[in-house]
Order: sequence, then C-alpha cells, then structure tokens
Amino acid sequence: MDSLTQIVLGAAVGEATLGKKIGNKALLWGAIGGTIPDLDVFVGKLFDTVTELDIHRGFSHSILFSLLLAPVLGFIVNKWYQKSNEANWRDWTLLFFWALFTHPLLDSFTTWGTQIFWPMDYRVAFHSIFVIDPLYTLPFLISTIAVLFYQRESLIRRRWNRFGILYSTAYLGITLLIKTHVNEVVVDSLKQQQIQFESFQTRPTPFNTLLWATNVELEDDFLMGYYSLFDKQPKVVFKRIAKQHLLQREVEKENDFQRLQFLTKGYYTLEQFSDTLVMNDLRFGEFSGWNSIAETTYSVSEGNDFVFTYYLTRDNEGQLVVHRKPNQMGKAKEAMNGLWNRLKGE
Repeated sequence: MDSLTQIVLGAAVGEATLGKKIGNKALLWGAIGGTIPDLDVFVGKLFDTVTELDIHRGFSHSILFSLLLAPVLGFIVNKWYQKSNEANWRDWTLLFFWALFTHPLLDSFTTWGTQIFWPMDYRVAFHSIFVIDPLYTLPFLISTIAVLFYQRESLIRRRWNRFGILYSTAYLGITLLIKTHVNEVVVDSLKQQQIQFESFQTRPTPFNTLLWATNVELEDDFLMGYYSLFDKQPKVVFKRIAKQHLLQREVEKENDFQRLQFLTKGYYTLEQFSDTLVMNDLRFGEFSGWNSIAETTYSVSEGNDFVFTYYLTRDNEGQLVVHRKPNQMGKAKEAMNGLWNRLKGE
C-alpha cells in the first residue's frame, strides 16, 4: 500500500499496543515502524532493474525481518526514553514488531504481494485491493488523527483507535468477498462464451474496489476484460493478446529473464521490435484502455500501454540488459476519465 496508509496503520497499531502507557509517542513510533519496510525502495535503486524488483517487498517485508529488527529498535528507543520509565524494552519491542509486521500483512492484499515467508521464494498476494484506495485510507486516517486530541487514559481515544482498526480490517474482508463474486462472474462469462482456459487472475483497478480487471490464460493467448459492480449484466467482454512466448528462445536460459518470469507468475506477453524484446507484465494491467472492446490485435506498437513493460536488449559484450519502459503520464487525465466512465457500468 502507499506510504500514507502504512503510516496510518503503523500509528494505529502503536496506539493499540502502547498508547495507554506513553500517549502520542506510541503513534509516532508506530508510524515510523510502519514505514521502515518500504525503505527497500531506496536500497533497490542501487541495483539493476531486475534486482530492484526482487528486493522490493522481499526480506524487509518478512516475518524474519520483523522478529530481528523489533528487539533492536526496542532497545534503541528504550535507551532514548530510559529516564521516563513509562515503558520498558519488552513494551517497545512489541510495539515495533506489530508496526513492522502489519505492514507486509496489509501489502499481501495487493497485486504485488510480499515475501512474508522469506527466505522462501514465494510472494503472498490476494489481489483484492489497489495500492492506493481512498475509501480504505481516509476513514482510517480521520480516526487516527482524532486519537491525538484525547488524553492517553481516555476511553474515547481508545474507541477512535479501535474504530480505525476494525474499519480497516472489515474493509479488507469486504474486498475478498467482492473478489469472490467477481471470480464467479469471470468463470460464468468464460463458460457462456465456451472458452477453455488454464487459469485466471482478478484484481481491482486503480483507486477503487468497484471496477475489476481480469487476465485469463489460454494455451497460446491471454484474454483481458473488465467488470464493474454497476454493470447491468454480470458478464465480461474479453479482448485477446497473443503470448508469443516462442520469442523467448534466445533469452529463456538467462537468469534475469527467468527472474522476470517468476515475478510475473507466468502472466506476460512478448513482442519483438528490431533487436529489442518487449515483455509486458499483465498482472498490473493497462495504464488505460478500460473499455471492454473486443480486439484481435493488441500490442505496444499500436499504442497500448501496460503499467509494467520491460525492454530486453544486449550490450556490446552480449550480456542481457533489462530496462523498464516509463509510463506515459501525460495520458493520466485521459486514463482516469476512461476509468471513471467504465466504473459507472455498461
């Protein structure tokens, strides 16, 4: 999730853990603890594109990381406040553990997922909430801000904080229920259209849980489609994109390509432009193109823009080089208008 949401969650967890003892300092240190796992973004900038992708939401988002770092942070902060005697090392350790650990728990509901069980090479991803969701964050933020205006012993303070945590938990539960419904619509649509499929994924589109996208894997192609809870008919219209996985023959033994394959969970397509192999990660879908219009062709060369696209080339020494294609942010307004129009239903 976005940094603001993780700050709010960390602050609320800090308050729930230690607020009665130390007051607003619990929110402050909880917010700091809730931010720390995402510092892996800055570490990743020191490496190549594929290693950066590997690092993000890896070790820093694991149970092991929380278990190792919480006692260290607890020791440091306890030394800082040792004259106050409000909390001991154990208290601070618990605060930091829960602030650190709830961060990857929340991220597990997104599409990117987290390696909670690192060093196991597996990402937990429920694909039920977008990384920025105002309906999740804003009520949670308001309740956490309200906490600041009451004394640490106040019952109203605890109720405000409890409301925020319960609201956020219930919201995540509702996203899973909506996802279950969307999955049923996708399967029914495939059956109605007599499409034999191997697997499929569903995920919410940006900033909401009302309009959902799906990727469906066939033998040689992927289908992409959208379904809004406001659609008049529970049906998904699909558009087709060829896998073209035969293009990977020259790079399939390269370590960087294999790592990209793992990250995409097999949901990728390939295109060849001159000496550049283009890899589209379908898990995060399109930057635009929300309208469910059936297409027989679908490629970057025709103006389609995926959120994650990688250019694979070779340097002068023949080594594989991977670069991420920058998104066309100039189309953001147009994309959001299209998203809003599609969200309202067909």
